[in-house]
Amino acid sequence: MSAPKLFHIPLSRRRLVQSLTLTAAGLWAPGAFAELLTLTPDMTEGPFFPDKLPLDQDNDLIRMTDHTTPAVGTITNLSGRVLDKNGNPVKDALVELWQADDHGTYIHTKGAAQGERDPGFQGYGKFETAKDGGWKFRTIKPGLYTGRTRHYHFGVTLKGQPRFATQLFFKDEPANAKDGILRSLQDEKTAAAVVREFKPVAGTTELAATWDIVLGLTPGDNHDQPAK
Repeated sequence: MSAPKLFHIPLSRRRLVQSLTLTAAGLWAPGAFAELLTLTPDMTEGPFFPDKLPLDQDNDLIRMTDHTTPAVGTITNLSGRVLDKNGNPVKDALVELWQADDHGTYIHTKGAAQGERDPGFQGYGKFETAKDGGWKFRTIKPGLYTGRTRHYHFGVTLKGQPRFATQLFFKDEPANAKDGILRSLQDEKTAAAVVREFKPVAGTTELAATWDIVLGLTPGDNHDQPAK
């Protein structure tokens, strides 16, 4: 009798089989395959974090309470979760978003050098995560300005800790290839962790994307150490 043939199961398939086995056995946990998560890289806050925060700081950047005219630009819906390195949701994390308006201008005293600012655009918003670690923003597609590709700035602050800053980029944006900050992420997986496809929302002219921010935390540190 000939020896049985051996076959190789690719790593990705093995992980799938293992996860299905764990799920069937009732042993699945959020951190069961933490090695599949890629930590979100910390990136520069840039020079245009608002030096004077707007009075309206909610998570809808399109409409301001003291303006009747909404912001100019393509409406974009962003949502996701803040997770620790094992995939567990992080509660009570302050998530901040700041960005350029449709003209490529920030709400900063030096931001006006980029161009005329849209007075109907909030430019900055914040959201505190709940038990599921979830966050969401309604904003616009950021405009271009000299030297950078389209991007959003995000900050995540845990109680008693400094702000963890990162950025989010658009997949297939032509200027990505020349953006020095994005290109500085030489590891392919790390770079892919901050690039997302923004898809059309059915029946509208809006865009939407989901993105999880994964911090370099361990289960035993009580969420004290944001990734650096």
